[in-house]
Amino acid sequence: MAIKRVSFKGVQINFSYLLVNKEKEKSILFLHGWGANKELMKNSFGAFFKDYCHIYLDFPGFGGSSISEAMDSYDIKEAAEEFLRSINKAPQIIIGHSLGGKIALLLNPKILILLSSAGIVLPKRFSVRFKIKLFKMFKFLGLGRLYTLFASKDVKGMNITMYETFKKVVNEDMSGHFKDYKGRAVIFWGKEDNTTPPAAALKIKTFIKDSTLHVLEGSHFFFLDKGKLIEELMTDILKDNK
Repeated sequence: MAIKRVSFKGVQINFSYLLVNKEKEKSILFLHGWGANKELMKNSFGAFFKDYCHIYLDFPGFGGSSISEAMDSYDIKEAAEEFLRSINKAPQIIIGHSLGGKIALLLNPKILILLSSAGIVLPKRFSVRFKIKLFKMFKFLGLGRLYTLFASKDVKGMNITMYETFKKVVNEDMSGHFKDYKGRAVIFWGKEDNTTPPAAALKIKTFIKDSTLHVLEGSHFFFLDKGKLIEELMTDILKDNK
């Protein structure tokens, strides 16, 4: 593990990262989802894609990376660009899970690999809508600091900066960016995913012209034991990228 300090909008961010297969010329960037970190991605993919240098990165506020103010996906993307410039890497392939899928999309790589990506806003369940309305009422009454009573399990135990970050990123609609993406995309999804339902995968598939979709067994973290299968399903793309 290494730390790279970069400046972003006048703020210093310490990025925690890891490089594997450093001697390889071409590189793949692996981006984790909300509440995860680079180690989870390395454990899933570190033994595969051996012709590429792997870049594993903790987003600001996750793992070993620092955060000092709330960020949305566009901020995270710009900060990640600064990090990549600082280590002189321009990955041809980016693999992103959930939140990481949105950041991967915004980074606009030649080849985009999405794992149950966030970025498609679907109608919320009634229970979720009710909690949001209840929280807004308490906030209006000056009781906003009771946010922990209403917070998603994704932010339990996190500080207010990360909670504000979560509020910024959770409902971002990336439909337009998916439609504008001109590279090649492979979309992987968990059949039983309740966090980012398969309906979102179908929308992304229609938005990106040059894309293929693979629905695999499992839920939101379906990929944890499927690194080898994902590599095999990408064989033709990897050959074309040599």
